[in-house]
Parts: sequence; C-alpha cells; structure tokens
Amino acid sequence: MDGAMTNATDHAPRHGSPVTERTISSRLAFSGRLLKVEVVDVELEPGVHAVREIIRHPGAVAVVARCPDGRFVLVRQFRKAAEQTLLEIVAGGLEPDEAPEDCARREIREETGHEVVSIRRLGAVYPTPGYNSEIIHLYSAAVSAERAPHPQGDHDERIAVEYFTRTEFERLIHDGQIQDAKTLSAWLLYITQPS
Repeated sequence: MDGAMTNATDHAPRHGSPVTERTISSRLAFSGRLLKVEVVDVELEPGVHAVREIIRHPGAVAVVARCPDGRFVLVRQFRKAAEQTLLEIVAGGLEPDEAPEDCARREIREETGHEVVSIRRLGAVYPTPGYNSEIIHLYSAAVSAERAPHPQGDHDERIAVEYFTRTEFERLIHDGQIQDAKTLSAWLLYITQPS
C-alpha cells in the first residue's frame, strides 16, 4: 500500500480522545488596563492535575480594507512585544459591550480616516489558544476613497497608513515581510471565500 494514502482512521487521535479539563481552582495573578493573567488548576482525568497560566483578553477585530481603486489599506506600527515595526491590516480591541462589526467600523475610521462602505464577516481565530483567551473577529470591508486628513487613533499609537495592490501585498507575504498572524489569517479567508 502506498504510504501517502490515508483513510478516516488515520486522523484519529493517537492517544485516545481529547480530554476536557475541569477547573479545580483559579487565582488572579495580574490585572492590567487590557489584560488579566489567571493561574488555573485543572484536572485532566481523575488523579491527573495540571496548572495553566491564561491571559484573559476582551477580544479584537481585524479588517482587510479595500479602496475603490482596488488597493488595500494596511498600517505600519512598532510593536513592543516583537521589538520591531510590523505591517498589518487594521485591527483593534473590543470595547466593553461593543459588537465586533461596530468595532471594525470604528477602527477603520480611527486608524486610517476612511469610512466603511460595506462590510462582510470572514470568520474568527484564536491566535494563541494554548495560553491566551483572545478571539479575533475577521472582516473584509470596502472603504471610501476619501479619508480624513488626520485620523484620530489612540493617543498611544503611532501609525503609518500605506496602500498596496493585491500583487504587491501578496509579494510582501511571499517574501516574509508580513509576519502578523491575524493579517495572514484574514488574507487567507479573504482570498478563499466567495465575495
């Protein structure tokens, strides 16, 4: 039999079924402006315990934004955790009780000065579910040709707005110049879903 051939049983878990972890106790180790860190004691099965350190995040949105001329709007900003400037799609955190689509519209306006003309949900991703509860809601949006001359981003953000054709953007991805996971995830969904 050819080694490359597979069947349904080849995809079965190697070590039994996945286990739901039961929370025994948890304690708040840190609470900041945006994040909380929780230390959680869990039981995997009777007598088998483990400790999980979990970052609690309120969630975010990210938007593949396209201008009427076909160019895509990206933002370039320094990311302290990565210690480098990254090129990304527009993104931002959810405010309390804010609907993800409303957040997407707000972030486009604040970060780029454009207005959303139409918007479509692409899906959602957990960027790092091993230790972070953050979920990012992904959208694509058609935006206005005109933009406010001085977008009103957050006071602690320094953002450069840049425009790329699809060919230019995909070349950046191919060349490894786009390293932001939400940008890569949203682009994959954008190019594979029917309009």
